[in-house]
Amino acid sequence: MSKASLCNGLGSSSSLAAVTSSSPSWAFDSKLKSRGNQVRRIWMSPVCMGRRSCKIAGRKGAQDAKKAKLYAKIGKEVVSAVKRGGTSPTSNPLLTALLEKFKELDIPKEIFDRNIKRASEKGQEAYIEKTYEVYGYGGASMVVEVSTDKINRSVAAVREVLKDYGGKMADSGSVMFKFRRARVVNVKASNVDKDQLLNISLDAGAEDVIEPPEYEDDTEEDKSERYYKIVTSTENYLGILSKLREENIKFETDGGSELLPISSIEGNAVDRNSTLAIEEFLLHLPFKDKGVFFNVCRGVLLYGTFGGEGNDQVFCGKERDYSEVDDEAMDLNKELMDKLLELDDVDAVYTDQK
Repeated sequence: MSKASLCNGLGSSSSLAAVTSSSPSWAFDSKLKSRGNQVRRIWMSPVCMGRRSCKIAGRKGAQDAKKAKLYAKIGKEVVSAVKRGGTSPTSNPLLTALLEKFKELDIPKEIFDRNIKRASEKGQEAYIEKTYEVYGYGGASMVVEVSTDKINRSVAAVREVLKDYGGKMADSGSVMFKFRRARVVNVKASNVDKDQLLNISLDAGAEDVIEPPEYEDDTEEDKSERYYKIVTSTENYLGILSKLREENIKFETDGGSELLPISSIEGNAVDRNSTLAIEEFLLHLPFKDKGVFFNVCRGVLLYGTFGGEGNDQVFCGKERDYSEVDDEAMDLNKELMDKLLELDDVDAVYTDQK
C-alpha cells in the first residue's frame, strides 16, 4: 500500500495535489517526471553515499569532463581579467596572476590566448560569479557555483534542471553554513603510499589529509578512482605542490578552492527535505484551527496527531528499512549533480552527502 493511500483524512485529493506539486518530490511517494515523460516513484530517505550503483554511474569520461570544466572556468577568469585591466599581462596584474595559475595547473597556454581573443570580441561581457543553494534527495544539500555573463540565463537553466530532476532551490544561507572553503590537492590513492603522503603533507603544512572511504563491494575499478584530499591553507598551498613534485607524486589541484562539508550526511541523518515537505503541507491543511504536530524519525515517514475536537489520529507512511531506498536516493542525487554540471555556466557542484 502506498503512503498516499494511507493519508485518508488529510484533506481532499486536490489539496494533496497542491502540496505535491510545490513540495519536494520525495514527499508522499510523489511521482517524479523526468525528461521523456518518464515517471518514477521514490521514498523519502536520508542519503548514504558510496554504494557501487552510485559510484559506477557516469564514470565514463568523468576525467575528461572534469578537465573541460576546469578549462572553461579559468577561461572565464581570463575574460573577466581582460575586461578589468586590458589584454597585456605586463600592465594587468590579474592576467599575470592567471598566467602563473596556468603553469601551476599545467593548462596549455593556447587556452589563455584563445580567451584573451574572446574577451576582445564585440558583445562579450565580463563574467559574474554566483552561488545557488539547493536541497537534493534524502536531506542532502548542494552548492552550485556559477560564473556567467547572463545572470537571468544561468538561474533559469539551474531552475529548469531542478524542475526536471527533482531538486529544490534553497534560500540564501540555508545550505552554505554546512560547508567551509579550503585549498585542496587530490592524490589518487593507487599512486601513493598512505603513510608517505601523510608525512609529506603534514610536514609541508597541510591541515588535514582526508582518506577515501572503502566499501566491501569495491571492485578494482572502484579502487582505482579513490583519491586522498590534502586540505591546506592558501599560504601553504604552493609549498605542498612543490613538495609533491619533488617526491614525483602525481596530483590534481582544485583550480582555486573547494567547498568541503563540515559534516557529511549519514544514512541515519534527519531528513531536512521531509521537514520542508511538512511545512508546505501544513499550509494546505483545510483544518488549520487544529493543533498539529509532525515528527520525522527513523523508520517513520510522516506521522501526525491532530488535537482539538475528538481524538483523531492520522498516520501517513509505514515502517521502512532505509537500506531498501538508499541506492535510489544516491542515484537520483548523482543524476541531479551530473545534469547541473552539464550546464555551461556551472563551474562546480558540491554536496554534503558522504
